[in-house]
Amino acid sequence: MVQAYSNTCKWYQSALEREDLKILVVEDEKELLASIGEGLELDGYYVDLVDNGTQALEMAQLEQYDLILLDLNLPGIDGLDLLRTLRSEHSETKVLILSARSSVSDRIVGLDAGADDYLIKPFAFGELEARIRTLLRREYIHGEASLTSGELRFDTTARQVFVGDVQVNLTKKELAILEYLMRNAGAVVSSEELMAHAWDSNVDLFSNSVRVHIFSIRKKLREALGYDPISNKVGEGYCFKKDSDDEDK
Repeated sequence: MVQAYSNTCKWYQSALEREDLKILVVEDEKELLASIGEGLELDGYYVDLVDNGTQALEMAQLEQYDLILLDLNLPGIDGLDLLRTLRSEHSETKVLILSARSSVSDRIVGLDAGADDYLIKPFAFGELEARIRTLLRREYIHGEASLTSGELRFDTTARQVFVGDVQVNLTKKELAILEYLMRNAGAVVSSEELMAHAWDSNVDLFSNSVRVHIFSIRKKLREALGYDPISNKVGEGYCFKKDSDDEDK
C-alpha cells in the first residue's frame, strides 16, 4: 500500500513546475490505483486511471502522456507486452514500472523492455513522487525555459507570463493552452488537440471549454499587448502568430 504523506512547501514549489503534465496510471489493484491517482492529482498532475492492459494500450496510443506508471501483472495485456508494443511503435513516453517483482533479473527485464525506471512495491508515496520528478525533469530539462514573441515572454519554469516587466495573470488552464500555442507558433492547432494537451480524458469533447478559455486568453493579451497574437481559423482551430507576422497586428 502506498504510504501517503505530504510536504506542503515541496508540493507548492513542484506544483508550479508541472501544471500541464499528464500521467497515465495502469494498476489492477483498484485501491492502490485510486490512492496513487488521488495523490498525484493533489500534486497538480492531470491523471488518467486504468486497471487493465488492453485499455491502457488504447489510451496510450490515443492520448499524449508525459509519463506512464505501469504495473506488470495486468489483465488483458501483460505490462511487459504493453511496454514492448509502445516501444515498437516508437513511443518516447517515459515509463516507470511499479511491480512486486523484486529480483535483479526482473528489473533488468523491465528496463531492457524499454522502461525508464523501476520501483518495487510496496513503496512510500514520497519516493514515487521523487522518481516522477526525476523522469519528467529529464524529459523537459532541454526544453526552452522561456518562450518569447515580441514583448510577450512565457517563463515556463515559473509558469508566469509577462509583457515587458508586467505580469499577465492567467489561470492554470490558460497557461497550458498558451504554452502549447506558442510552442506551435505559426501552426493551426485544433480544439481537440488543445483538449488532449490541457485536459484529462474525462473532458466533454463537445463542450465549449476551449473556446471560453481562448476568449479569456485573447482578451488578457489584447489588453496587455495592444493587439491579439492569436487568430481563429474557422473550422480548423487556433494559431499563435510568429514574430514575422507582426505586420498583421
